[in-house]
Amino acid sequence: MKHDIKKYTYRIEWSEDDSVHIARCLEFPSLAAHGKTPDKALKEIETVVAESVKWIEEEGGIVPEPLGIRHYKGNITLRVPPDVHRMLAILSAEQGVSVNQLILSRL
Repeated sequence: MKHDIKKYTYRIEWSEDDSVHIARCLEFPSLAAHGKTPDKALKEIETVVAESVKWIEEEGGIVPEPLGIRHYKGNITLRVPPDVHRMLAILSAEQGVSVNQLILSRL
């Protein structure tokens, strides 16, 4: 199966300690690459991701699907302590909204 590495989610940040830009791919959290410029760091991580995808495929593994094309249901299960739940219920009642609407408005 062909995987388009351009569809993965990349982040680049400056490392003061190393004096380079560090690039990461969110779908492959254990991978990182660096470069003197953001563009060079991005090119490096794309190469690392491409090689990783190739290796995973050769080994018969499951290649992560890019975050941007995954399908989400829109449901999040959240566990909170009872006192936090109580506080949210009181706040939502005061505001005349559901607990779900209150939490969503805070996000």
